[in-house]
Amino acid sequence: MLQQFADWLTYSLLGLDAQSRVGSAVDFFFYDTTKILILLFIISSIMGVVNAYFPIDRLRNYLTTHKLFGLQYFFASLFGAITPFCSCSSIPLFIGFVKGGIPLGVTFAFLITSPLVNEVAVAMFLGTFGLKITLIYVVSGMLLGMIGGFVLGKMKLENYLSDWVKNIQKSSEAETAKWEAEKITFINRLPGILRDSWGIVKGVLLYVIIGIAIGAAIHGYVPEGFFQHYMSKDSWFAVPLSVILGVPMYANAAGIVPVIEVFVAKGVPIGTALAFMMAVVGLSLPEATLLKKVMTWRLIGIFFGTITLFIILLGYLYNIIL
Repeated sequence: MLQQFADWLTYSLLGLDAQSRVGSAVDFFFYDTTKILILLFIISSIMGVVNAYFPIDRLRNYLTTHKLFGLQYFFASLFGAITPFCSCSSIPLFIGFVKGGIPLGVTFAFLITSPLVNEVAVAMFLGTFGLKITLIYVVSGMLLGMIGGFVLGKMKLENYLSDWVKNIQKSSEAETAKWEAEKITFINRLPGILRDSWGIVKGVLLYVIIGIAIGAAIHGYVPEGFFQHYMSKDSWFAVPLSVILGVPMYANAAGIVPVIEVFVAKGVPIGTALAFMMAVVGLSLPEATLLKKVMTWRLIGIFFGTITLFIILLGYLYNIIL
């Protein structure tokens, strides 16, 4: 339905050509902006209900005081793998986790894995590259989330969260405590939950628009051949260069797998192509723009730098074993 709405706005109301770059970019902008804002409101509302009724402080304390031997990162990555989100669509749930006080490393494990591994990517990989490569990609994608989340969690980066999200955390905890003390019913809590959710949407609205506009421009105007030219199989620096070129891009797994198939068919090594795909779907300029509302630039730089390094290492490993 959202795609039909975006198509109507772009091609019927504005009269743009569906085959043109402008039309493709504008359609992409309308669809993704609407989708992310709706997701953000729904997920924020759900997390508001969870924070109001579920003892989130107990879960937070349990995760921070008990040795779970890495299982918390596994379950966060597994949850990321079964949620069909792109890098930008994952952020509303990421904000909900941060708002609830879930340890930052665990939330990063979800944020890393969610766009990389999902049922769409698995189905398309099976049909395109077969079972072996699909299993290797899924396992390595989840391991990337788990290891990346663990490493980032050990860095103790909570101080680099933005003041905006810290204030949301404090107000959420205070409001929940008040509701519990006064035994306020769900019906009476609901308006406050929805008001807080709308406040979150308004708080990130500008960042969503800027981020998706960047992604739409890249989506509509950067040709595939531009990347193939630099992903030479004879260059030792092909993997890091491919990852660096892929980071600014913005696409989901369904949109990039056919492109990767073309790259491989034209002689690009499978490891280099997969590393490029991971950079495109897992990290992007629009994602960085949206995260700016939640994190300082320093934390965004640490997150992007760490995951970029891990993806480069995975690209070399893929080229060795595949």
